[in-house]
Amino acid sequence: MASESSPSRPSSSKGVFWLLSLMMFLEIYIWGSWFVQNFSYLGKIGFDEDQQFIINSGFPFAALAALFGLTALVDRKFSAEKYLAFAHFIGGLAMIGLGFAREFVPANLLFPVFAALMYLHCLAYVPTISVANSIAFTHMTDGAQFGRVRLWGTIGWIAAGLPFIYLLTDWTKVNALGDLGLGAKLNAIFDANNGKSGDAWLGSVVYVYVAAGIASLLLSAISLMLPHTPPKPARPGNSSNATIQAISLLKNPFILVLFIVTFIDAMIHQGYFLVIGSFLGSPKEANGVGLPAGLIQAVTSIGQVAEIVTMACLGWVLKKLGWRTTMIIGILGHAARFAVFAYFPEPAPAILVNTLHGICYAFFFATVYIFIDAYFPKEISASAQGLFNFLILGFGVVVANYVWPKLLATFTTKMADGSTIVDWNGYFKYPSLVALGGAMLLLLFFHPPKHGAGETSTAALPH
Repeated sequence: MASESSPSRPSSSKGVFWLLSLMMFLEIYIWGSWFVQNFSYLGKIGFDEDQQFIINSGFPFAALAALFGLTALVDRKFSAEKYLAFAHFIGGLAMIGLGFAREFVPANLLFPVFAALMYLHCLAYVPTISVANSIAFTHMTDGAQFGRVRLWGTIGWIAAGLPFIYLLTDWTKVNALGDLGLGAKLNAIFDANNGKSGDAWLGSVVYVYVAAGIASLLLSAISLMLPHTPPKPARPGNSSNATIQAISLLKNPFILVLFIVTFIDAMIHQGYFLVIGSFLGSPKEANGVGLPAGLIQAVTSIGQVAEIVTMACLGWVLKKLGWRTTMIIGILGHAARFAVFAYFPEPAPAILVNTLHGICYAFFFATVYIFIDAYFPKEISASAQGLFNFLILGFGVVVANYVWPKLLATFTTKMADGSTIVDWNGYFKYPSLVALGGAMLLLLFFHPPKHGAGETSTAALPH
């Protein structure tokens, strides 16, 4: 191991802290605005399953492109804040174009135009997740601050969905119910029967793309106010390609183990989102929880609220428990959540266990980001973040999108009346066991060199 210490960091003033927090709020707000509604929108404007798969592959494809080029440019060629400004300007225009595509593009050209705009946005946006992390770590006094900055990203995700509770509610139906008390009115708003449908829904949901585009253009302007984060030349003897240098560090056994477990966790994490709506919304007689459709998104948001609390105390947890224990608890959160779904498919436990989402995300994914900052050389920080984001946002997602639906089909029975019944108990045992396997890999084989959890980086890996 090298004995050379890493470059010193500037002290993080309150002004810089809040600027970084605003950056993170808008960074995740952009993603949260369009991502959830996009899946329904594509089908309702007539795209078939193959076309939807192509469009939805934009995010994983961009994660691969970010790994093999775009984040390396930031490490070696461009100031990070200027790259952020440029990327969000292009991504914002593309996203606004997606909002108005159906209105202005002929039907026979809608798919190629929509797909092209989505890929343009994703190619611009996905690398900025790693770049934003890199900027934050560069200008914070210690890695533990990352949790307090990143929690604003979670707040951004929640805030992105709030306006659409209003926009996608059919207020004619709600108001027709008469003068309701607050509780009854909230129930009416979250009742799926009182949501917009048909052309009214299509006319309103397009603003998820417009909102994301406006937020992206706003972040483009704000990025020019961020503290200067210049490119970093390669150290003598190292590859000039930052991505190649980051990949080469997988020869360290503890980094390779973390890379494998990150893939496992990313696949499980995506698997949760693929089935949670069906599980919570399926009627009791079909082995589901039987929640009203209007409550499902609110229930899953419990996890985001818990994530804010967990992020706020992440630095303290890291210092008390260390890297390995914190990450193990994070991945065991998935095992526990799927076990509850398998053995206690009742409303109360199925709802309450979603609070584990905060532990699942903060104690594993956010801790991985902090660990990367602490152990990887500073001159490849964006590429190192991109290497793991390739799993978190790309490869892990693609594998999950293939594996979990195939597995679910083996536990699904089609009834004579055309309805389906899922053996959720049998299905959920598999992701729970996979999560336990990931935790065991960390416990047995993840042994990084001695380095304080949550501290700023020292030269923990060979340069």
